[in-house]
Amino acid sequence: MFLQHKNIVLGVTGGIAAYKSADLVRRLKDQGANIRVVMTTSAQAFITPLTLQAVSGNPVSDSLLDPQAEAAMGHIELAKWADLIVIAPATANTIAKLTAGMADDLLSTICLATSAPIAIAPAMNQQMWHAQATQDNMQVLSKRGVAVWGPGAGEQACGDIGLGRMLEPMQIMEHCLHYFNSINAADTLQGQQWLITAGPTREAIDPVRYISNHSSGKMGYAIAQAAQKAGADVTIISGPVNVATPKNCQRIDVQSALEMHQHALKLAKDVDVFIACAAVADYRVAAISEQKIKKSNDSMSLELIKNPDIVADVAALTAKPFTVGFAAETQDVEHYAKGKLQRKNLDMIAANNVATAGQGFNSDDNALTVFWLNGSKVLPLTNKTELAKQLVATINDRMQDDT
Repeated sequence: MFLQHKNIVLGVTGGIAAYKSADLVRRLKDQGANIRVVMTTSAQAFITPLTLQAVSGNPVSDSLLDPQAEAAMGHIELAKWADLIVIAPATANTIAKLTAGMADDLLSTICLATSAPIAIAPAMNQQMWHAQATQDNMQVLSKRGVAVWGPGAGEQACGDIGLGRMLEPMQIMEHCLHYFNSINAADTLQGQQWLITAGPTREAIDPVRYISNHSSGKMGYAIAQAAQKAGADVTIISGPVNVATPKNCQRIDVQSALEMHQHALKLAKDVDVFIACAAVADYRVAAISEQKIKKSNDSMSLELIKNPDIVADVAALTAKPFTVGFAAETQDVEHYAKGKLQRKNLDMIAANNVATAGQGFNSDDNALTVFWLNGSKVLPLTNKTELAKQLVATINDRMQDDT
């Protein structure tokens, strides 16, 4: 039981997904966790406190000033008791309260009074999720370190289809496992050298124009940060990005695919793990103009030649590191990812569908399916910081299995 002796406060708020909370409590208890449920008033319109008391084995708390709580200060009692606070479902209203630092009910007061980490599993109509106010609130909470698990996409109770569904209880339980595993994983990469490529490349056309893509570098930098925090010595080979270098990571700035290839091949011989997270241009201009090309005709033709395949060349080294590729696809994701895994002799490949709204390029969130020989693992949609921790832990697990 991997959550043995872990104290989790489960906050249940007023959304239709509250009916899943009983199943979530059961799954967390099956892993050994101690569960205390805190309900908002509106949550009780969807599921009764008695139901959650029965499955948790503990009284359900719903009053800010409960005379039966220790010294009538239940919010302080639970705030100190918790190792982790999970709000599932987390409605748009609850997210707004957390962002504003409100404390007008028991759950919001506990969140303000606790030093424990907080995770939220958003659940709302897809239009409410995409509303600018909600997205602004999510950015604020993410910067404060609140873990965001989901939301998922699909058909909603109102009949809409899109992002906004609460993750399934099994997925939230797995997030809890990943969280506590990441704490235990501190220094597990001690002594390892990790090399990560990140961001786009720019292939010059003339002195002012170039070919590039929408990669922000956020995913690669999040992986670098997660690996460094787990004890690894990390070097990032980065294309042009507007992302701060993670603390204690070395950064090498490049522009073109050829520059990234040169540095990667030079450094990869001496590292334990190589992760090709950069969105490298497949082609470059055959002849770069020394002067700005003037607009003279209605059309212009450019001859493009193929760039070297960085991750494949690293994987072909005689003493290659554990090599991880990325597959950013818009269709047939599993098919293309498995093909690259085999064709390029990779140890692992992380695939995502960049055509899905709200994840991938330039987004703060992402979801990955990780493939290796005879195995795979789904890492559900969450913010890239949390996702990077899960990916680093998955890579480390595979390396241990291979030794």
